[in-house]
Amino acid sequence: MQLPNEFVTKYKKLMGAEADKFLSALTQSSYSGFRENPLKSGQPVATIEKATGKVPYVPTGYYGQVNGKSLDHVTGWVYSQEPSAMFVGEVVNPQAGERVLDLCAAPGGKTTHLVAKMNNQGLLVANEIFPKRAKILAENLERWGAKNTVVTSESPADLEKQFPQYFDRILVDAPCSGEGMFRKEPAGIEYWSPEYPAECANRQQKILTSAMKMLKPGGILVYSTCTFAPEEDEQNISWLLGNYPALKLVPIEKATGMDDGRPEWADGNEELKKTVRLFPHHLKGEGHFIAKLVNGEPELTAKKRKKKNKRKKQSIVKPDKKQLKLFNQFATSVFPDYQQHQLILFGDQLYDLPLEEDKIEGLNVLRPGLHLGTFKKNRFEPALAWALASLPSEANRVIELSNEQWHRYVHGDVINIDADLPNGWYLLVCDDHTTGFGKLVGKTIKNFYPKGLRF
Repeated sequence: MQLPNEFVTKYKKLMGAEADKFLSALTQSSYSGFRENPLKSGQPVATIEKATGKVPYVPTGYYGQVNGKSLDHVTGWVYSQEPSAMFVGEVVNPQAGERVLDLCAAPGGKTTHLVAKMNNQGLLVANEIFPKRAKILAENLERWGAKNTVVTSESPADLEKQFPQYFDRILVDAPCSGEGMFRKEPAGIEYWSPEYPAECANRQQKILTSAMKMLKPGGILVYSTCTFAPEEDEQNISWLLGNYPALKLVPIEKATGMDDGRPEWADGNEELKKTVRLFPHHLKGEGHFIAKLVNGEPELTAKKRKKKNKRKKQSIVKPDKKQLKLFNQFATSVFPDYQQHQLILFGDQLYDLPLEEDKIEGLNVLRPGLHLGTFKKNRFEPALAWALASLPSEANRVIELSNEQWHRYVHGDVINIDADLPNGWYLLVCDDHTTGFGKLVGKTIKNFYPKGLRF
């Protein structure tokens, strides 16, 4: 890997005596990692048994590779994530029942971490401005088993109009110059220039301005980047503190190998030492910067909500009596104890919305909560997302698949069984992993695994 000469010159000056070790680390191999999913339960997963070690600062984190076609990955028991990036979710540390916003969420590694921390309780809005990336985000959250998450594809400036002073915690994992990922993704070097960090910092400040409008008094803002650039890191935090006097930095408990932020790379404010830097020559991971701030603005000064955004990208439709009957027939037979929030329709798709209905009016929403299923002529077909968000113990009707049968299932084949069971829908389970739904007719399980996911 050939680092740009301007980059080398810049960091030799900034890093001083550390520069050689720092630059040498960028030529070494990167580290792979994954997190296990605490929302799932059952036997230890095979991926963990092949891990090369634990990530010391993340209880659910491991070093190692993930097989993208394994049972563990396909059913959301593990998520592949770079080890340093895992620390961001630990710093945000959302609590069950809170309202949380992940403002720049794709592809979803940090979002899935937040979902797990919240134990699927409360509300998580995961936003990604680019629709194609937002679709990938929604797919990753579905596999993870997210129930409490609404996926939107909006600019931060438009989102702020819908959620004034609404969220208890906001994560801004900002799009950045990506210097911290150069050895993992060398293609990023091609886009780097000496001016690029300042361009990114300008964009990040606009995003932070929107985030501040959505943060409640007393709320927590976490800002993170995967770059070493002071312009995007300490200098942006200095900018925040200067423009929002009520904001105060919260000390981040640092694990071994983590560094304080560098006040001398900004305005010299010693408070910046409360931020954290992850350098690849000090720990097993890529470059990251994280800051945690609390909004000290008193509740009394909270601004009144602005007039509702008049854009109409989505409208709320409720299922009719016939549709509710079909849904309830399925729920009663398979998930009799399912506790719904609000059932809404997007076309013929049924979702369970964990949010006030008026909040999604006017927004471009890709996933308004848990996807429950599809209404077709005189029938209801349950969605894969509902299966992946469920535990075997929650279902009345379960069919156990062998590993061989599971491979046939994800290939799209019908499956024959020997047991005498009533016809109808069943939750399919393999090694305690919920894998999807099948409809039993006689001795044959009809396959409803989505065609686009088959392999």
